[in-house]
Amino acid sequence: MTTSEAQNLKTLVKSQAKTTKTIVSDFTQYKHLDFLSNDIITKGMLHFKAPNLVKWAYNKPFQYTVIFKNESLFINDEGNKSQIDIGSSQMFKQLNKLIIKSVKGDMFDDNEFDISYFKNDGKSNVHFSPKNPEFSEYITSFQITFNKKGDVEDVKMVEPSGDYTKIVFSNRTLNTPLNDAVFNP
Repeated sequence: MTTSEAQNLKTLVKSQAKTTKTIVSDFTQYKHLDFLSNDIITKGMLHFKAPNLVKWAYNKPFQYTVIFKNESLFINDEGNKSQIDIGSSQMFKQLNKLIIKSVKGDMFDDNEFDISYFKNDGKSNVHFSPKNPEFSEYITSFQITFNKKGDVEDVKMVEPSGDYTKIVFSNRTLNTPLNDAVFNP
């Protein structure tokens, strides 16, 4: 991508992120592990409410919910509930921040990432490589695909081993009323 194309994309995405108050979207997650012949596929629904409420509700092939709320991570694994205080962990704080920014598509921070821009079939693909050596032990890059409107179509998180998790969003709706009760653990 040229420098001006990259700048236009950043402007479009940041504008979109500023006006995004809620996101509701179906998702399909592909977990690729080199030692398996097929990806592990799970499906669910994402709920996001600004500034920092996120709920990942997996419903196929199992029931599993993860909620980021008030510096806590709530997990419901088919009825087995747990809570983790992410406020005391710098790594979890960073992960939560990255999840929120990647869902909104607003990760354009040159201080935190080395950023590369690409075009592919009329879409924009941006690779974010963490500069923080501790974080890059877990994730070598986030790769986000944007459509022409600046919406996030998919997010791919690549691990140092080459294994990756790719989340593809579908049936996405923005700025519809979303009750806080959706985020109750």
